[in-house]
Amino acid sequence: MCEVSEKDLYAVLGASPSDSVQQLRHRYQQLARQYHPDRLGGACSSETESAVKKFLEVDAAWRILSDQDTRREYDLQKRAQELKQDWPVDSVVHLEDMTWDQDERVYTYSCRCGGRFDVSAEEVEEETERKPQDDEREEMHRGVVVCCDTCSLSVHVTWLLHSETRVLR
Repeated sequence: MCEVSEKDLYAVLGASPSDSVQQLRHRYQQLARQYHPDRLGGACSSETESAVKKFLEVDAAWRILSDQDTRREYDLQKRAQELKQDWPVDSVVHLEDMTWDQDERVYTYSCRCGGRFDVSAEEVEEETERKPQDDEREEMHRGVVVCCDTCSLSVHVTWLLHSETRVLR
């Protein structure tokens, strides 16, 4: 439905992901008034063209972020895209060194800031079952990059592919 574009839609509106719909609406209205083609008059100039382009960009961002469902989808896609990027990884953590929480079905590892790194059993299963892509060679290890729930640190959680992965049910 909504595809994550190269531009951050929140940045287009001069807002942040934590802003409410009312705050986003306020930013949208300010920018729409500023760049609306009717306010620019009939002059055809490069300045007018860039203003119209900006107006269309602002309007497209508002259409996605104003609806709760499309905003949630955009946020999820954006987060997934961020996780695929090359993050500066603080360290490598082996899955067997993490603590298993049966109730939450999640592996946890404490961060030095007091937060924690979480990997769900589903993430481990999905990554373990994932077939290598064309540019990847078959490896004996699998892993995921996980961000701390409190700070900006991330770790690479890894496990052996052909050993018994400790996904407890």
